[in-house]
Amino acid sequence: MGRLDVICAHIPACRVFADVGCDHGYCTRYALQNGLCERAYPCDVSAACLKKAEELLREEIAAGRCFPVCCDGLDGLTEEPDCVLIAGMGGEEIVSILSRRERLPAKFVLQPMKNAEKVRAFLCARGAGIGEDMTFRDGKFYDLITGTREGGTVYSAFELRYGRDNLLNPTRDFFGKIQKDAETVRFALRAAEGAQRETLIERLHELEGIADAIDERL
Repeated sequence: MGRLDVICAHIPACRVFADVGCDHGYCTRYALQNGLCERAYPCDVSAACLKKAEELLREEIAAGRCFPVCCDGLDGLTEEPDCVLIAGMGGEEIVSILSRRERLPAKFVLQPMKNAEKVRAFLCARGAGIGEDMTFRDGKFYDLITGTREGGTVYSAFELRYGRDNLLNPTRDFFGKIQKDAETVRFALRAAEGAQRETLIERLHELEGIADAIDERL
């Protein structure tokens, strides 16, 4: 499955769906055409990107089920969505968008391109219930985090770095990511000195330990 297919497969049923950073609007169309929501708000800070979504979603817009909004994050919506998708952004940007709301959305699907651990830490700090938290591969490696506003999930520091599902039920995709990260660290060690080298060695030992544990289970 491709990246967007994986994301769409994790969109839960809801009443009002918001697709933040919607780009072409594919995920919004999927949600509407598959009866996952009554109304949808594809949002993008780029008017040019939103124009592409409007072209793709013209039938849904004409039917009064889809309302494109050019805005930063969720700031321009006229009603509160009960499910929010934020995909294809950095973890810090996702945290910034959600931090501007008084409450987390009732349901969320997040796909950070980097800094997934910061997203996990933010969600735990806000008392969210993290549902799925896994790594998948579509050419590159991606993290996907789903959950709900309430639930009070608590992660260890180790789980924040790697994702609870990845550690409890590792997949070949996660195994591949750990192997790739280990290779990156080994390459960096060639030029590292002093404290930086010690930090990298510690990181490599951690990654190799995870890889060995996964290899025994797969």
